[in-house]
Amino acid sequence: MSNIATTILVVEDDDNIAELLCFLLEREAEEIVRAADGMKAQEIIETSPPPNLVLLDVMLPYVDGFQLLEQIRRKEAWRDVPVLMLTSKSLENDIVRALDAGANDYIVKPFQPAELLARVKRYLDD
Repeated sequence: MSNIATTILVVEDDDNIAELLCFLLEREAEEIVRAADGMKAQEIIETSPPPNLVLLDVMLPYVDGFQLLEQIRRKEAWRDVPVLMLTSKSLENDIVRALDAGANDYIVKPFQPAELLARVKRYLDD
């Protein structure tokens, strides 16, 4: 990985899952920013420089992951940020909807930590 500081935005409302994600990702990124709900994520998207990667839950309080994904893809500076959807929704139409909306990848909970890290690294190493 390069010397450039790496930032990952984790949008996850479940504290246990968010803590696990932050623990897994702390070796991959210099900074991990967490939003515990859709409104906080909207605020970060509007006011912060783009991260290197977004891990985005679908089912969130206030604003769902699909709405946030649309917001990310509309915002010029964030448009090319890799977004990995992370959700317990495993129906094919949910996966297709996320990918059609601009998600780069889709990970179903419960996830395997090694698989999640492999997918994250693939986008951070590009």
